[in-house]
Amino acid sequence: MAASKNDPQRTTWRSMQTYLGRKLIGDDLKRDELIGMLRLAAGRHTIEQDALDMIEGVFLVSEMQVRDIMVPRSQMVVLERDVSPEEFLPIMNEHGYSRYPVISSDRDNVIGILLAKDLLRSFDRRQRERFVLKDTLREAIYIPESKRLNVLLADFRTKRNHMAIVMNEYGGVAGLVTIEDVLEQIVGEIQDEYDYDEDESMIRKAREGHVVKALTPLDEFNSYFNASLSLGDSETVGGLVAGAFGHLPSRGEEVAVGDFVFKVLHSDSRRVKLLRVERREQGAPQATDPT
Repeated sequence: MAASKNDPQRTTWRSMQTYLGRKLIGDDLKRDELIGMLRLAAGRHTIEQDALDMIEGVFLVSEMQVRDIMVPRSQMVVLERDVSPEEFLPIMNEHGYSRYPVISSDRDNVIGILLAKDLLRSFDRRQRERFVLKDTLREAIYIPESKRLNVLLADFRTKRNHMAIVMNEYGGVAGLVTIEDVLEQIVGEIQDEYDYDEDESMIRKAREGHVVKALTPLDEFNSYFNASLSLGDSETVGGLVAGAFGHLPSRGEEVAVGDFVFKVLHSDSRRVKLLRVERREQGAPQATDPT
């Protein structure tokens, strides 16, 4: 349906065009100046803050490389070629991804990508006998660590791929990257089964343990779990976990602190966002003091 002449979004865009037009006439505008003007426009409510965030995300993507956002090789969830389809299910149930690299001998030898929906077909009684893994795999796409994210996104769109295997300069697998990883740099976090809205509680029960927002105050965490965790000047669970790691952790990394094991479910280049928390089993060795 065509936009109405009185559509607020259309009016806002026209105002933005007029605003930029006046500034651009006769000027060789640099990128930083353009961003400054856009921020000024957002401050005047000429454009929405969400729109500004996405525009800045587009500029950011043009500067970033695949190595900046990829899932490292050690954290890749892979399937082995010689494992039966029935044995794939526990892995898929645990992680809930839609695509999995399949390896033959080690992580440097990715032979293809298995889509969860393709595997489901094999559990039809009539299809099971005819199921051949190599015939079900999609082609794996290989890219260098240095590839620019804006170029990668264009490739994903034109070739209709959603995952690529990242190679290092020595020809080995460095990690993987998905179209969702790239889009999140532009539009922000894309919600999945572990995400929940801002108006929900900071801690909630999950299939395994609890899912906890990294911004959860330590006092609230300790009260909920009847615990007494602390680390230096950390005021949030995210600060505690980052301090325990000694670095900014990536998705999939785990660390034990006190009676708990923390697994990073979501993080970006700046901070941890979401964690899965489970109590350590009785008798398990205690974590060393992270300080």
